[in-house]
Amino acid sequence: MPMADTLPFDLRGLDIFLAVCDAGTMAAAARRLALTQPAVSQAIAELERRIGVALFDRSARPLALTAAGGALRQRASALLSEARQIAPLLREAEHARLPLLRAGLVDSLSRTLMAPLAGKLTEMAEQASVLSGLTASHAGALLTRQLDLLVGADDLDEIEGLERWSLLTEPYVLLMPAALPAPARPADLAQLCERLPLVRFSARSKTGMEVERHLRRLRLDLPRRLEFDTPYGVTASVAAGAGFAVTTPLCILEAAVPLDGFACRPLPGPAFARHLTLIARRQELGRLPREIAAFCRAQLAAQLPTVQALGGDGLAAEFRVEP
Repeated sequence: MPMADTLPFDLRGLDIFLAVCDAGTMAAAARRLALTQPAVSQAIAELERRIGVALFDRSARPLALTAAGGALRQRASALLSEARQIAPLLREAEHARLPLLRAGLVDSLSRTLMAPLAGKLTEMAEQASVLSGLTASHAGALLTRQLDLLVGADDLDEIEGLERWSLLTEPYVLLMPAALPAPARPADLAQLCERLPLVRFSARSKTGMEVERHLRRLRLDLPRRLEFDTPYGVTASVAAGAGFAVTTPLCILEAAVPLDGFACRPLPGPAFARHLTLIARRQELGRLPREIAAFCRAQLAAQLPTVQALGGDGLAAEFRVEP
């Protein structure tokens, strides 16, 4: 019986198996492959031993496939066809574009990065896919090979086998009516909440989880009234007068809603920032993650004047693109 921790065949064995299927005898297959008949017979016997079933009915002339042999013949052809394409594909990838690149993008960067990133990926691949959504869902897709890289708000440092490229650090800020005084101390947030509710990011999002942890560190238990999964939902709700928010400059810019009468204020208390990172599986895409990270940094750096207009020089100074 085959060992549980080993493959039941190798590609060379499958190649010999298919040659016997096509030729009808082991002697004819041996001539076609420039091998001896004993070598072909031994290869077939070894394949049957490792799989644990007979592949040929040796009582028939010419050789007839068993049911298991017929099933293997169907799958072996596809496997060998794929294998033969690997070397040309690798040579092409070394000097030209990849067949496909799939990226996940945290939704707070959709307006800033989606179109530019899609353009960059199409320079590197014949086909590109950019999906927007929550970092957690993209992380699962990356680990199950449904995505090739992601740009998100979580560096997944607890997971091995990944390479990470830091892109940006941006501060968390208060988005609130400009007419109200800016909170100077964490305790002032509770007083602000008596006048306006806190519009939250959902705990399904990395941003929402980080904000909740920070509020607990400040020993603030603010009432829960309204929450959203998306930056647009939070920002648009605040702009409509539903409350104030703990958010980031890029989350505000992502919403692209008029904010007349509203202002970005520093969040009182200890420093609190969001980190954006590009993540790929280690050593699978060569230089591409590094190049894409550099491209993303340049696109994010171009947002600095808009961030400055949003919150002044102090906010712009805390909006740091990695070198």
